[in-house]
Amino acid sequence: MRRLLWLGIGLAVGALVVRAVTKKAQAFTPQGIAASARDGAMGIAAGVRSFVDDVRDGMAEREAEIQAAFAEGLTLDDDLYPEGPQYR
Repeated sequence: MRRLLWLGIGLAVGALVVRAVTKKAQAFTPQGIAASARDGAMGIAAGVRSFVDDVRDGMAEREAEIQAAFAEGLTLDDDLYPEGPQYR
């Protein structure tokens, strides 16, 4: 009975090891490498899209501030150069 228990445990561990090794080996096939590259490129593209959206939001916000200041007749020099004009 004890031998049967150890045989079952050995078979289960062996099956798990074979499955893990097969999964790792699949990553080094041409299809696995292509899938990895595709996933990486999609991640980079999503990051770039997020960055561009953040920049656009910031630009729109700053443009609204500039238009509001222009409508009120304010100058933005103090806002852009708080230490004073650098070029004379």
